This record gives sequence, C-alpha cells and structure tokens, in this order.
Amino acid sequence: MGGTILEMKQITKEFPGVKALDNVNLKVQEGEIHALIGENGAGKSTLMKVLSGVYPHGTYSGNVIFKDDTCEFKNTNDSENLGIVIVHQELALIPHLSIAENIFLGNEQTNRGIIDWKKTIIETRQLLKKVRLNIDPEEQIKNIGIGKQQLVEIAKALSKKVKLLILDEPTAALNEEDSENLLQLLLEFKKQGMTSILISHKLKELFKVADSITVLRDGQTIKSYSISEITENKIIKDMVGRDLSNLYPEREHNITDEVVFEIKNWSVYDPRDSEKKILHDVNVNVKRGEIVGLAGLMGAGRTELAMSVFGKSYGKRITGQLIKEGQEVSFKSVDQAIKNGVAYVSEDRKEYGLILNDSIKNNLSLANLKKVANKNVIDKNREAAESELLKSRIKIKSPTIQQKVGKLSGGNQQKVVLGKWIFTDPDVLILDEPTRGIDVGAKFELYKVINELVEKGKSVILISSELPELIGMCDRIYTISEGKVTGNIDKIDANQETLMTYMTQGRE
Repeated sequence: MGGTILEMKQITKEFPGVKALDNVNLKVQEGEIHALIGENGAGKSTLMKVLSGVYPHGTYSGNVIFKDDTCEFKNTNDSENLGIVIVHQELALIPHLSIAENIFLGNEQTNRGIIDWKKTIIETRQLLKKVRLNIDPEEQIKNIGIGKQQLVEIAKALSKKVKLLILDEPTAALNEEDSENLLQLLLEFKKQGMTSILISHKLKELFKVADSITVLRDGQTIKSYSISEITENKIIKDMVGRDLSNLYPEREHNITDEVVFEIKNWSVYDPRDSEKKILHDVNVNVKRGEIVGLAGLMGAGRTELAMSVFGKSYGKRITGQLIKEGQEVSFKSVDQAIKNGVAYVSEDRKEYGLILNDSIKNNLSLANLKKVANKNVIDKNREAAESELLKSRIKIKSPTIQQKVGKLSGGNQQKVVLGKWIFTDPDVLILDEPTRGIDVGAKFELYKVINELVEKGKSVILISSELPELIGMCDRIYTISEGKVTGNIDKIDANQETLMTYMTQGRE
C-alpha cells in the first residue's frame, strides 16, 4: 500500500434538531479496502455524502484532503472529476434504459456533439468484462437481477476513472452467491491498486476483505483498527457502546397448545404465468405466544407465501384454507386480513411499507386510522398522542413525530414499519426480513419488541435469510424448498447444517 490517499478532519454536519457528524476523523491509505461501520444513524452515509459532494462545501465544517490537496466540492461532479465515486445503497439506475445508456448517462460518448453508439457499446463491453458480467450492453436494466444491477453500478463508477470507490451497503439486498462475487471483485480491484471504502453491517464480510476498520457511533469517531488487531465482539461493543454478549435477548416462553393461525394445503400460481405453480400444498401453523420461522433459499417461495396469505397480495389460482382460532377465514383483501387480526411487514420497507415523504406520525397511524378517528374524522390530538406512545415504546430515535420517515436511519425506518402494524393490534404478525440492512444494535432493539409481543400472547411468523437469526429467535422453524415445505424443526434440533439440508431438498 502507498501513503495516505484520503484524510477527513474534524467533519461536523448538522441538520435541524440533530448533529449528524461531530468532529469526525477518517484516514484511508492508498490501495486498501477500508471498512466504515456503525449502527444505523451513526453517520456513515452522511460522512460519505460529505466526501462525495452530495453535501457541498459550506454545509459542513472541517477539511477533506484527497491526495494532499484540500478539496471544496460543490457537487458530485467535482468529486468524480478527481476519481472519487460513490455507489449508494439505493441504486441510481433507470429501469427502462439499457445497461450502456445507464453506464454513460451524463457522461455520453460523443463525436462532434452526437452520441457515438458504436463506441458506447464497445466501452460498455470492456467495463462489463472488468466486473465479470457477461451480458448484452443493450439489455434493459429492468430485465436483470439486483446482483447484476449492483455490478452495473460499479461498472458505471469504473467509467469515471475511479481512484477511490465508495460502496454503501453493496450486499444488503444480494443473495450469498452474488455477495461473494462482489467481495471477490473488490479484492481484484485492490490488486490493481484501487482504494475502496466499504460500508456494511455484515461483519463476516468485512473480515474477509477489509484491511482496516473505522467505527462511528452517534456521529463521532470511536476508533480505527487494522483488521488483524480487532475481533467481532470488540467491533460490536464499539458500535453499540455496550457488550452484546447475547445477540438474541432472552424471553419468557409462554407458548400454549392453542393453534392461533393455520395455513392448510395452500397452493399458488405465478400471477404472470398461470401455468407456473409457485407454492405446492403448503401447511404451516403458529401457536399463541410462539415465534415460527420460515427458512428457504432465494426463490423458495417464502415471501410469495406471506403475500398470498395477506389478502391475496400475490398470486393467481390460490387454493387452500386459512384457519384462525379454529374458524376458517377468507382474506380477499388486505383490509380483510387486518380486520381478522393478521398483519404483514414487507421485506421492502421503502416500496411497500412506508410513505417516505410523510411524517412518523402519519406512517404509524396509517394502517388503523379508525383507532384515532371520531365519526370518520381523524382526531389529530389523539393521533399525535398515540404516535408519541408508540414512538417511545419501540424507541424510534427522532426529535419529533413530525420528522419525515425518509430522513430516518434504516433501523428507525424499520421500527416505524413494525410500529405501524403493531398499531393494528394483530393476533398474528408476519415479519418478512425485518432486520435486513440494519446493524446489530438496531436488530437487538427489534428483537426485544418481537419478544415483548409474543410474551403478551401474540404470534409471529418470521421470514429471514439469516439462519443464526432464525435459530436464535424462533421456537420452531419450517423449511421451504421450491415452493414445498420440507421440514418442521423444533428449536432444540435446529442448527445451520440441518436447516440447509432441508432447504436444499428437491434441488439439483
């Protein structure tokens, strides 16, 4: 590695009512992969937006020094011209444009002011080769998976002659195979001399690829380490300010023999192809006070099951029975599911769970407006009081319930989604990847809320791609493979090897 390529000194950034960064310091060596970690809301993304010019010079205090020069970026073009390129967690691709058009959008390959499409396609092929993506440059973005879209974003960064690549949670939405491919690509870039800053909550990934780590907490720099001198437990303690010796909080197991909710012989066909069967005679039940897990590989049918049950939000030609507290029920709409005491927290909180440009208050009350209405007119005072109580109960970090949800950290956004459905007072709560993309501290807070619900007699169905999470939280775990239930495993018998064996049954 070379000398210091980047130094950020005493960076302070304030928003109305909150100091997001407080004298933060960061030093990155040339040619290294430097991990930046911390809880949601610690200031990681804010710091990188300062570095990349999203927050221009003058909106923060402190100095950004890149290659020994003090930089005063007015916008992202200024930082990109020096080779500093950020790939945000929310991918900035246009679905109906081609890969080539997306890569060179704003940086068009022209000849005398006219786009040179031949050169554009040739350059795109070369860039795709660098990210090990064998795909037609003229393919539209909407036709490729999220893993390939992530690689297109990196190819776009490479087109800007990147010297410092910033990746904000690049594997948050990727499956295990795509995540591993991306990490190997980073190591390959490192061999070529590129410097990277990697933001990730997945500590095991960081230990695979990072050379050094800087921990942020509450907008302040806690410490920087060489990867060889730090342990996972030490990182967690630095991140949350306490020792999480048990990542899964203990709870009282008040499980009764009463089956509260049962899904029987449930079959569902693909809404785009009425001949393609997605779920095959699925049988799942959950008892009062029980957390039941659903484990399966990508495409196994877990989300499809949850959405098809929740008011037939997914699928065609749905057959089977839903039995609630001994009585058969029919949910022809989401509203009917809610009225019958069933709630569903989507895996995509921003697309389906939240109105990002609306307040915490309005999001929390949205699924049960009747609770805060008087003769069909919303009682604003009651709505505010109920929202304040719920905000306090599930510990949403915000100065006010009027704060727009889009301005919250990922962990706090997830709490708002969960709070919205808790507000409906459901008997059965289906949670689809509730901790995806949030840090260990925020996960612990959510786990405590889930435990509190089941201790009060609620029932939870937990869908997760993280097997340790299912093992740590659930009383029983169903495994699903290719739309079929392949196992029903008690907590005492659950381990990762057993679950994976059942999850791969029926696969080549």
